[in-house]
Amino acid sequence: NIPANARWSQNGVTVAGGNGYGNATNQLHWPHGLFVDDDQTVVIADCWNHRIMQWEKGDTTNGQVVAGGNGQGNGLSQLDRPTDVLIDKETDSLIICD
Repeated sequence: NIPANARWSQNGVTVAGGNGYGNATNQLHWPHGLFVDDDQTVVIADCWNHRIMQWEKGDTTNGQVVAGGNGQGNGLSQLDRPTDVLIDKETDSLIICD
């Protein structure tokens, strides 16, 4: 809960992407859903790269592919333009809207 009159004491920091669009681990291509967990891990549905990317707190250099990334498709290791993602800590599950 952030109050309406909150004041920020620091400038924003790019934690994901920022290197033009592409498929390297420091790039995104048409990112959609974003999820930030209690540990400040950032998870993004990277739609046109057909993958889910994750950045741990403090690592703004390269993300890690945690699902998909093996081309567009419906195989067990593939995604087809994912649009949202979340982490369910209770069941230790990554839930993807593909």
